[in-house]
Amino acid sequence: MVRKKEIMDYNEIDRVLSRISHEILEKNNGVSDLILVGIRTRGVPLAGRIADKLASLENEEIPVGVLDITLYRDDLDRGGARPVVHRTDIPFDINDKKLVLVDDVLYTGRTARAAMDALIDLGRPRYIQLAILIDRGHRELPIRADYIGRNIPTSRNEIVEVLVEEVDEEDRILIYEDKD
Repeated sequence: MVRKKEIMDYNEIDRVLSRISHEILEKNNGVSDLILVGIRTRGVPLAGRIADKLASLENEEIPVGVLDITLYRDDLDRGGARPVVHRTDIPFDINDKKLVLVDDVLYTGRTARAAMDALIDLGRPRYIQLAILIDRGHRELPIRADYIGRNIPTSRNEIVEVLVEEVDEEDRILIYEDKD
């Protein structure tokens, strides 16, 4: 039996996203030229929630895009199942914008690298910042987040499972050991 431990619930996730939203406002001197892009799958609803919080603080809507990084992954040639490519939906110009890339977990850094490669193919933002709900360590690339919900030190055989209402019908973050 795998024991899962809850490390964050709905209230804690909401509180962390509020803090990240305030940090984004402070670091960017408001929301002028600010856009958010969520990495599929769970980064998308998190980006939407941050945008909603920013909009309520600044009375200005923040554009939110959806980024699929499947074709930019560096592990596609390792065989296994054929990847499922979803649609990237960024219906606005990213050139010279302050872009905040949003994802649920930062682990090796390879997803963030793939996302940056995909974004650069779409344009040249003024800069790219990274907002992460959970930073679990174990970087393989020199990538760090600008905004971190919580640092959760993990071992490589642990799994961090992020559940969000929009995808999973509940908000929780669990950690458990991979028995494989």
